[in-house]
Amino acid sequence: MTTTAAPADATTMTLGKALNAGLRRALEADPKVVLCGEDIGKLGGVFRITEGLQKDFGEARVIDSPLAESGIVGTAVGMAMRGYRPVVEIQFDGFVFPAFDQIVCQVAKFHNRSRGRIKMPMVIRLPFGGGIGAVEHHSESPEAYFAHTAGLKVVACSNPNDAYWMMQQAVASDDPVIFCEPKRRYHEKDEVQLDGTPQPLHSARVVRAGTDATLLAYGPMVKTCLDAAAAAEDEGRSLEVIDLRTLSPLDMATVAESVQRTGHAITVHEAATNLGVGAELAARISEQCFYALEAPVLRVGGFDTPYPASRMEDDYLPDLDRVLDAVDRSLAH
Repeated sequence: MTTTAAPADATTMTLGKALNAGLRRALEADPKVVLCGEDIGKLGGVFRITEGLQKDFGEARVIDSPLAESGIVGTAVGMAMRGYRPVVEIQFDGFVFPAFDQIVCQVAKFHNRSRGRIKMPMVIRLPFGGGIGAVEHHSESPEAYFAHTAGLKVVACSNPNDAYWMMQQAVASDDPVIFCEPKRRYHEKDEVQLDGTPQPLHSARVVRAGTDATLLAYGPMVKTCLDAAAAAEDEGRSLEVIDLRTLSPLDMATVAESVQRTGHAITVHEAATNLGVGAELAARISEQCFYALEAPVLRVGGFDTPYPASRMEDDYLPDLDRVLDAVDRSLAH
């Protein structure tokens, strides 16, 4: 068997290491970039995403904060107003809610409140989703709260290459960005192109072409959908998989082009199905692709319950079988 060597500017790394590399490049590129969060300095974060950065850039730029999410985000608001580009880490997704008031009432609104005179260039890193066997408040999917909030951009990486580039793009943005990181994918490896021109931040990508139905996913569910598409191929079905990459704004042009070709759409996310991102996608697809649809838009997601104890995660999280069941129901119309 022959193999093709990776380009000289490419390397293989985990998603976690790619985020670290993206943060490092952002710190090198702009002295106004400052990281702040609980245990991100000497420890390198509970997931080691910021490992080594305080040692290399100093305690004034990689700051170990008190255990107070509202204080972390509130301080970052002041720093952003003074010309800095703070990147704050919320240690676990369920810890974001003490800072919810700051995010929704200050971070999201300051640019509009100042009539455009004051920018809010801030990134809020949010490890999200389940699959790690954690206790209560450590596995949530709160992305729809923030996607619903005008003034915030919300993105979700699903692979190391996107993690590397999207982090740099988010830090360079003048808009506040909620950066969702799929924590159960932190250790998965793939090739990262270290140089070149990245895809625009707020755009979706077709990660697997297909003709029979479109699977729409983001973050941790992209891999699940790719696995489902591979399994469906054995049954003679061709599924197209789209990695949304950005939840606010949604790249509906890419979505609509695919659905108009396949006639079938299934949205997939870990968050509860009720009033989730999938519901917004279903509404927009119905508005824009109504005459191309051959079946209703179906949604696959978490159940409408609080996140369960870790021993029940496998029953709660959408898996390959639940995705394929939705495909079967869609194609049966």
